[in-house]
Amino acid sequence: MPKAYLKPTRERRVEQGHPWVFRSDIDRVEKTANPGDVVDLHAARGKFLGRAYYNPASMITLRMLTREDEAIDRDFFYRRVQRAYDYRKAFCDINSCRLIYGESDFLPALIVDKFADVCVMQSLALGIDRYKDILCDAIMDITDCRGIYQRDDVPVRELEGLPLETGFLRGTFDTTVEMRENGIRFLVDVAHGQKTGFFLDQKENRASLAPIVRGKQVLDCFTHTGSFALHAAKFGAEHVTGVDISEDACAIARKNAALNELVNVDFVAENAFDLLRRCYDEKTRYDVIILDPPAFTKTRQAIEGALRGYKEINLRAMKILPPGGFLVTCSCSQHVSEQAFTEMLLGAARDAHRQVRIVEERTQGKDHPILLGAPETRYLKFFVLQVF
Repeated sequence: MPKAYLKPTRERRVEQGHPWVFRSDIDRVEKTANPGDVVDLHAARGKFLGRAYYNPASMITLRMLTREDEAIDRDFFYRRVQRAYDYRKAFCDINSCRLIYGESDFLPALIVDKFADVCVMQSLALGIDRYKDILCDAIMDITDCRGIYQRDDVPVRELEGLPLETGFLRGTFDTTVEMRENGIRFLVDVAHGQKTGFFLDQKENRASLAPIVRGKQVLDCFTHTGSFALHAAKFGAEHVTGVDISEDACAIARKNAALNELVNVDFVAENAFDLLRRCYDEKTRYDVIILDPPAFTKTRQAIEGALRGYKEINLRAMKILPPGGFLVTCSCSQHVSEQAFTEMLLGAARDAHRQVRIVEERTQGKDHPILLGAPETRYLKFFVLQVF
């Protein structure tokens, strides 16, 4: 097996559990190593650190598969998938969950979401893409799902020298799939929906709405296909308004509401920034406001602009809440730290002339486990705040 060697002292990060090795950390890679190959990783003085797949075209040149001297073969990948599935069976509802969360399940750059009896796969690096057939076999055998759909249409694949692709990997089926989350029925468009079709990472957070929405007027901004809105409606809100800039998303949200026979919710296709501004100008008030926007930045360079966006929507929400009202606010921007997000909320409260207390602080669900040695695996910030 080809070998790669780190520069002196660069092994510490790997030894502390981080699964990525950047190009700048590498001293040399034997010439027999081809892009996508698994290589043995060694410290500068020769200590064996593990096995990783290699792509010289990527800044993340090596991604750790194992720290053991073990074969990377069919049995290896079956064991990895089985371990991921066993974990979900212990801690999650496997009817709707992230089955494999990349580095946190020791299968770097592999994402698999399970919606009822259908799985959706994304392979985001050259190394894992080579094992797609074996992984599909393992997923089908272990989960007994009826098919797998490929959503390899994300630009990060181009950085790995991979084509953008979608389509059936195993089986054929209606790509609009019905699944349940917290007892609520949802239609998931696995072929055309955002990412893999549905955002599973907020499942536990959506369940936490129950104590604060009963009998209340609720505004759910960036509702997408209605996940938070439908939970609020199901939990007894007097009325819920879901807002999303996409009419297509709102149309699916309305279908989801009808599927659950919920009549206390409606959906409006509008820019959430504009709506919050208009609510303030027209003195429209809500008892609970939910802000679950898409990531405002994909890079460290754009953090400042992202924080301005977060501050604007949170400040406007605080201004239109009555004393004692609740603000549920989130950030899925991995580059925005918890400290930066908290400081932004404090600044928004100051500028809105409101006092705020934290009712609850959460992160992503257990099906998106956080690897202690890789802070990048923790990305979701979720706060329930009471505003006075």
